[in-house]
Amino acid sequence: MNDGFFERAWGVVRQIPEGRVASYGQVARLMGAPRCARQVGYAMHGSLGVAGGVPCHRVVFADGSLAPGFAFGGPGEQRRMLEAEGVRFLSSGRVDMKNCSWEA
Repeated sequence: MNDGFFERAWGVVRQIPEGRVASYGQVARLMGAPRCARQVGYAMHGSLGVAGGVPCHRVVFADGSLAPGFAFGGPGEQRRMLEAEGVRFLSSGRVDMKNCSWEA
């Protein structure tokens, strides 16, 4: 993947408002690359230290589950960051996608 793809993915993710989440697939569709959800994940993993920051903790799987290897401290840290923004979780441990998904 080239830097241009990563930059486009980061640009979409920077638009996700606090308290909302988007799926990897949703980010891929919004950037015009609907079959590139996995590459969006690579872009999120590579966002550490990017100027201006990238709120990659707001990107989750379509079923609301968190990335098992969240690059910035594990899924516990991702959940903590989301809860601090007001994102709700179901008893299953998944994000309440019905109420917390970003409608771009």
